Amino acid sequence: MQPLEALPLADLRERSSAKWRAYPADVLPLFVAETDFALAPAISARLRRAVELGDTGYTAPGSGVREAYAGFAGRRFGWHPDPALMRTTCDVMMGVVEILRQVTRPGDRVIVMPPVYPPFFDAVAEAGAVVSRVPLVEGPEGPEIDLAGVDAALAAGARAILLCHPHNPTGTVHQRRTLERLAELAAAHDAVVLSDEIHAPLAQPDAGFVPFLAVSDTAASVGFALVSASKAFNLAGLKCAIMVAATPERFGTLRSLPVEVEWRTGIFGAHAAIAAFADSDEWLGALLARLDVNRRLLDDLLAAHLPLARFRIPPAGYLGWVDLSAYEWGDDPGRRILREARVAFHFGPQFGAEGRGHVRINFGCDPDVLREAVARVGALARA
Repeated sequence: MQPLEALPLADLRERSSAKWRAYPADVLPLFVAETDFALAPAISARLRRAVELGDTGYTAPGSGVREAYAGFAGRRFGWHPDPALMRTTCDVMMGVVEILRQVTRPGDRVIVMPPVYPPFFDAVAEAGAVVSRVPLVEGPEGPEIDLAGVDAALAAGARAILLCHPHNPTGTVHQRRTLERLAELAAAHDAVVLSDEIHAPLAQPDAGFVPFLAVSDTAASVGFALVSASKAFNLAGLKCAIMVAATPERFGTLRSLPVEVEWRTGIFGAHAAIAAFADSDEWLGALLARLDVNRRLLDDLLAAHLPLARFRIPPAGYLGWVDLSAYEWGDDPGRRILREARVAFHFGPQFGAEGRGHVRINFGCDPDVLREAVARVGALARA
């Protein structure tokens, strides 16, 4: 499939989103998880029609988002979740907070696996719980879950596990055998797993992604999934996510959430999610083809310009986790890179102590932008 082409840089700089307004115009922004492509045609058409109709009111619970996602999951993952066991909300992290409030008590510990998406730490605190850190460990194929560490934390009293699958920032796709064991540990300790699968549509075809709730009956009995079209289809500002259960018992938790949790779903987010999940498979295929090219390009560019960097090509997503410790630019090399090379990467320490010496690079952009960004940093290394 022909890779998707990014919009021209001049057009992108007209956007008002965080990626293009957080820094001055001389900075190349490759930090926040926004991509540089035009919307999928089906999404643009549906949003355009909604504007024409003045369809800007409240989102109906029967909007069609749940059914669209169920169809998408069946086509992409061979998983057929029941739309009747889902509810929508504003975004994935809001869903995480609201579910944690139902399954934990104030002061309970929740396992988080750094380096990980920075809002995970804040979400646990917002829910009234306490973070229990179980960092990823280096396995033969890259970072993986420390199952022994999870078991120990659960034995010490942790009540929930906040899973990132695929993992942000490493792009790790946790394998079925690992997830099966994680579910067994949760069941043995009467704990709950919340699986943030917002990056799931961005798993490459050969990555072996399996939704957590689909790996086993045990996983279905202990878990929730939180999904959204926002990362893959660049819809973060439209506010729509889905909370998924796989058993009537677990859906009882979702059913007990305050009605306002579902009413927070944005109607434009619902329109866009339906178009994304139901009518944008071809566009997504072209996006994945572009990201496959770009992730390999990033590997080549780092080898050429920053040969001391450590990077593993991620099997999912458009985020590269790069260890620059060898350059001795301090715990937070992204600060110096921003100041002196005028390139904005995401600052590694924000992902936890394990992110010291690292940056996260968003390669969901035009290849020439990626080339320029890495060349600028390479020049800093040679200075």
